[in-house]
Amino acid sequence: MAIGIWISLILYFGLMIAIGFYAAKKSTSTNEEYMLGGRRLHPAVAALSAGASDMSGWLLMGLPGALYAAGLVEAWIGIGLFLGALANWIIVAPRLREQTERYDNALTVPQFLANRFPSKAMALRMISAVIVVVFFVVYTASGLVAGGKLFASAFGDLINLSMISDYAFGVWFTLIIVLTYTVIGGFLAVSLTDFVQGCIMMLALVVMPLVILTTGQGEGMATAGRNLSEIDPQFLSLFHGLTFFGFISAISWGLGYFGQPHIIVRFMAVRSIPDVAKARNIGMSWMAISVLGAIGLGIFGRAYIERNGIAIEDPETIFIVLADLLFHPLVTGFLYAALLAAIMSTISSQLLVSSSSLTEDFYLLFMNKKASQKQLVTVGRVSVLLVGIIAALMAGDPKSEVLGLVSNAWAGFGAAFGPMIILALTWKKMSGAGAIAGMLTGAVTVIGWIALGWGDSFLGGPGIYEIVPGFVFAWIAIIVVSRVIPSTNEFRPKSES
Repeated sequence: MAIGIWISLILYFGLMIAIGFYAAKKSTSTNEEYMLGGRRLHPAVAALSAGASDMSGWLLMGLPGALYAAGLVEAWIGIGLFLGALANWIIVAPRLREQTERYDNALTVPQFLANRFPSKAMALRMISAVIVVVFFVVYTASGLVAGGKLFASAFGDLINLSMISDYAFGVWFTLIIVLTYTVIGGFLAVSLTDFVQGCIMMLALVVMPLVILTTGQGEGMATAGRNLSEIDPQFLSLFHGLTFFGFISAISWGLGYFGQPHIIVRFMAVRSIPDVAKARNIGMSWMAISVLGAIGLGIFGRAYIERNGIAIEDPETIFIVLADLLFHPLVTGFLYAALLAAIMSTISSQLLVSSSSLTEDFYLLFMNKKASQKQLVTVGRVSVLLVGIIAALMAGDPKSEVLGLVSNAWAGFGAAFGPMIILALTWKKMSGAGAIAGMLTGAVTVIGWIALGWGDSFLGGPGIYEIVPGFVFAWIAIIVVSRVIPSTNEFRPKSES
């Protein structure tokens, strides 16, 4: 293993940990500072933090791997995500920033729901907190799987330990680095590291497709197109083999944005409501460039691999393989750092949101209602450790697919929280009973759909992504139950009650 790779990686790890210590001095004296950075995030930091925590290893491994294997038709997932993210910034972001502060300064999504619907406060906090922790353990595990694959593919020859596999080493090493800066610096550390990691990810996704196309063996887009046509004449078609249900399943990934706690918590932390629009413009520009880069990586990477007769066992490792083949070790180390950045940014955000729910919605509610700010910060740090360890144990199978794990957790959050968040922010007649019904309906539908295998095959035909029925049924449940069991005066903040 070239020393240049390790130089780049050590610099990256050192920068992340240094940011953690910087954030610890700036913003960890109270629970609001530890969990939300004191609601003082700069719009650029909020935007790239939301984007980096959203995309994870999926952007550099899952999406390019899907495009590498199946062709341009897989780009519909990216298109759906872009549209969903834009709608999320427009519909949810400004309203959530304003209402979470107005309703007793809620620091978590479960706490906001409890303040919004006080008649069902206890049930909402308990159910939503359980859903947050359960699905985030799965989601965090997907990031650790990506970390394990990176180390097994890129560093296997160097690690070569007899006591632990290369994959397992990668899982635990990734977790330890993330835990270090997350436990120390809290939300501000996570947001600042996300900003840096988002910049690194975008740069890597711009550079790699360009190098593939301009290197001597690539010979540009025209040659790449001919090579891909020889593999499959329909490889570059957006519609070949695309069924109606397949299109709906792909584009519906965008629905998940409305219910992702680790993303929407960034909206709660932006320093002011006018800054939300600035953050939206920055965030969507970053996302457009990054998704196009990931698509280019998968498509042009397949052309390069086929032209040069290189064997790849796992399509999701295309980024790692090309980073090693095409670049100087110093640059390769930077690209590995970009992949680690994608993985770590999401893991840290998920750990912190899980920790905030365990602290605010379990410990403070049931164990110590008079806990001091110092005690709450300590409990938050312990919770980060516990959730991380459980997720690492779940990530023990190296055959796990990153995209599959992400899709399950994404659908669970999107269906359980998405309709509820949108309607809670926009519909005054929504009731606490309706919120509970929607949350349970969405979560149970997703879990049941996965268990029945209907995501792969539905009634003998193509499968339907579980977020579609989950989102629709949850929306209907909220409206029906809210009309049957209405609540009075629940749209006003507690201070006005």
